Amino acid sequence: MTYQEALSASGIDPREARLLLAALTGFSEAAVLAFPERELHPALQASFAGQVARRRGGEPIAYIVGHREFYGLELLVNPAVLIPRPETELLVDLALERKFSTAVDLGTGCGAIALALKWSRPQARVVAIEASAAALVVAKRNAVKHGLDIQFRHGRWLQPLDAERFELIVSNPPYIAAGDPHLGDLGFEPAAALVAGADGLDAIKEIARSAPGHLSPGGWLLVEHGIGQDRAVRDLLAAAGLEDVATWPDLAGIPRVSGGKR
Repeated sequence: MTYQEALSASGIDPREARLLLAALTGFSEAAVLAFPERELHPALQASFAGQVARRRGGEPIAYIVGHREFYGLELLVNPAVLIPRPETELLVDLALERKFSTAVDLGTGCGAIALALKWSRPQARVVAIEASAAALVVAKRNAVKHGLDIQFRHGRWLQPLDAERFELIVSNPPYIAAGDPHLGDLGFEPAAALVAGADGLDAIKEIARSAPGHLSPGGWLLVEHGIGQDRAVRDLLAAAGLEDVATWPDLAGIPRVSGGKR
């Protein structure tokens, strides 16, 4: 069976089929396109068929191939962690617009935000906190993969920080309301990284309440949130005593990140 025959028989989105075949063979997607007549080894045919079946079942491509790019870094991912989204890069962009030498990422997951910050600011001290031990394993593997010195801590939100203060606190916490119909499309990803109570704000409420006590004077808290939550999040940040509270839209124009300064 040739590459072209395998792709044609897959029955899934052609681009996704090429991505799977490229990852499986070790060639680039361009090479898969350029040499459609290349023979696919029988052992790889079986593997490709298995991957295609997983994709037909709705499993995300990132979990099937085992990695996802974020902020120029290829990150290992598995079902223990949320798959990094392009819109979350806005959170990193906004963080890097601010001066900081110490930063903490709450609910780091695969480590995407913390690693992007450390990669962009090598001299900064970056702490990453995660409640899931399985997710923390993935984050640590990604730090080793990219040779980035991150201080990882196991725990819920700001609890592992004791009395420490930071110039920057960032988080992409769960913010989907329980029962939201969109959860049906996210069944392969960890619910704990997605759902936050009846209104989707439980995690952000806890972070907003605790973060000011861990911010240095002039330090910033930046949090990602969902569509339609920006006003409620700004109110939470203002009620916590933060100043210069604002919201920033992602590339689609959706209010995506809100933050405030101590």
